Order: sequence, then structure tokens, then C-alpha cells
Amino acid sequence: MIFNYIVQNWVEIAAVIFAILYLVLAVKQNILCWISGILSSILYFFIMRSAGLYMEAYLQIFYVFMGFYGWSQWKKEAINKENFVVHTWSKLNHFFALSIILLLSFLSGTLLSSFTDSAVPFLDAFVTWGAVVATYMVAKKLLENWLYWLVIDSISILLFISRDLWLTACLFGLYIVIIVFGFRLWSKVLKENNAVSS
Repeated sequence: MIFNYIVQNWVEIAAVIFAILYLVLAVKQNILCWISGILSSILYFFIMRSAGLYMEAYLQIFYVFMGFYGWSQWKKEAINKENFVVHTWSKLNHFFALSIILLLSFLSGTLLSSFTDSAVPFLDAFVTWGAVVATYMVAKKLLENWLYWLVIDSISILLFISRDLWLTACLFGLYIVIIVFGFRLWSKVLKENNAVSS
């Protein structure tokens, strides 16, 4: 029975493994996180399309491009380490980011509900646009990316359960735990950087 499950769901299992590697390596600020993320995203593109989560599927293409962007940004760290450290955004930046997420979610959700057979158009759109912003924040080493991911991943669990993607829902439950550790570790790094620069 377990063997049959593995055979039938090997793509999702592989995607989950690469996704866990991505997040663990990101917590440690290891540049190899981007390679794991790219591999996971390629696999998840096919998984999400087959589940009728179109925004989530095309989000994976964005993740692949962001994987290369993130790699290039973090690669600069080795050359210019003092200028690329964990930092934070102002309240105004967060206001703009959240406004953009909500506006694009509403517009995309409306289009999906009108022109596709999307299973959950507005939830799919919100998770997708939130993830776009949060991924950019990871690439820029913004501490608050972990808080954005906490909200996005919590909602994603419900989204994936609604589409019977139980393994992926469990993955996102694990993400919640890793996110807490990521936030704590990056907060510690930020305090150390501030202490050195002051």
C-alpha cells in the first residue's frame, strides 16, 4: 500500500523533499536553497495544474525565475558581504506591499472566477500574490519575509486540503514550524549586524 502510494505520487513526494530542503537552507542563509527551490517549483507546476490551481501553477514559473534572481542576489553577498545582510522594511513599504497583494488578488480572483474553472479563485490568487511578494523579500534578505510566509502558508494548508493535496498540506504544516525558527535565527543575525555597525 505504501509502495503504491509512492509510485503514484512520486512527483509530489520529490517536490516536497526539495521544498523542505529549500526552506531549511534558506533559514541557514545557504545559497543552495535557490537550487532546491527551482527543482521543487518545476515539479509543483505540474502538480498544481493537474489540481486546477492555476494561479499556484503559474506561480511556480515565477519561483523558477526568482530562484535564479535569488541566487544572483545572494551570490553578491560573497563579494559585498557588508552591504547585503538581513534588514527590515519601513511601515510604508509594508503598506504598499499589502495593498498590492490585496488589489492584485481581487483582480486576479475576479478574472479566474469569470474565465476559468478555477477551484478557489480568490484564495488561489491571494496566496499567489502574497508568495510573489514574500519570495522577493527572501531574495532581498528582509526579516519580515517570515511573517508574510506564516500567513500565506497557513492559508495554503486550507487551500491544499480542499484539493486533496494532503502531502503538500502536511509540507506547509512543517513550513510553519521552520518559519518560526527562521524568524528567530534571522532576528538574531539582524541584532548581531546592528550591534557590529553601531
